[in-house]
Amino acid sequence: MKLQKNSVKKRVREYIIITFAALIYGVGTSLLIDPNNVAPGGMTGLAIVLNRLAPIGTGLWFWLLNIPLLVVAIWKFGMRFTISTIYATAMISLFTDLCTKFFGQFVIHDIILAVTCGSAMTALAIGLIFKCHATSGGTDVIIKLLRLKYPHIKTGILYILTDVFVLIIAAFVFHDLAAAMYSFLSVLVTSAVVDYVLYGKDEAKLLYIISARPDIITARLLTELDIGATHVYAQGAYSGDDKKVIMCAIKKRLSPLAEDIVREEDPDAFMIVSSASEIFGEGYKSYFDERM
Repeated sequence: MKLQKNSVKKRVREYIIITFAALIYGVGTSLLIDPNNVAPGGMTGLAIVLNRLAPIGTGLWFWLLNIPLLVVAIWKFGMRFTISTIYATAMISLFTDLCTKFFGQFVIHDIILAVTCGSAMTALAIGLIFKCHATSGGTDVIIKLLRLKYPHIKTGILYILTDVFVLIIAAFVFHDLAAAMYSFLSVLVTSAVVDYVLYGKDEAKLLYIISARPDIITARLLTELDIGATHVYAQGAYSGDDKKVIMCAIKKRLSPLAEDIVREEDPDAFMIVSSASEIFGEGYKSYFDERM
């Protein structure tokens, strides 16, 4: 009973944080990013562009664009794992249009502030929402669907391609190449701040996983996250039992997903997560290039 009560308190706290994050997102978008014709990648950027063609509200466009994606998310991942994302998306849409309507007089027409402060605010909001086991909708679902169809293309490349697609549309709609270039800077700022909020300064994570189900966990890490893993054969000092220890280096943004896989497959698994400041090899840095 106490455990259930604590779980409810945790969820309430998460929804309060999501609401606060959505407010930050709405302020950054409506008062800084949108008025300065900055169209960051993803659904927000596309909503800003479409609102120039049909001005019904950037927030409303954001919601309309996300509806089919949320339906797909429910179909693929279930309502239990999607409801917090639906809430976050709805709150972002609501706060974006409310801030535009009631605080329009505070709009800041400064492109540098729009790119830096506006992007940092939306990135902070995204990071907080991620920490509450939700997303802001949009591109994440698209990327997962594309990965099913084109598994040989890296996830990072797909994110870049979707953002570039939005930036190209923005350049044509705004008739301003400079606006598209500022939008690209906004994408870079957002990406950097989200990484910092979620994972701090570390470049990557090093995972050691000791589990009774090493083969299943390894298979999921390989197929779902497209990362490499190594089995280190060890022996328990107390039990004397032979064990497979899973060792893998993983990019920061994928670390929570890897931890979720371990938690789902073996809640009793022993896992060590450490920071890796530099990783050389396939998928990471080239040792030769770093020394050039």
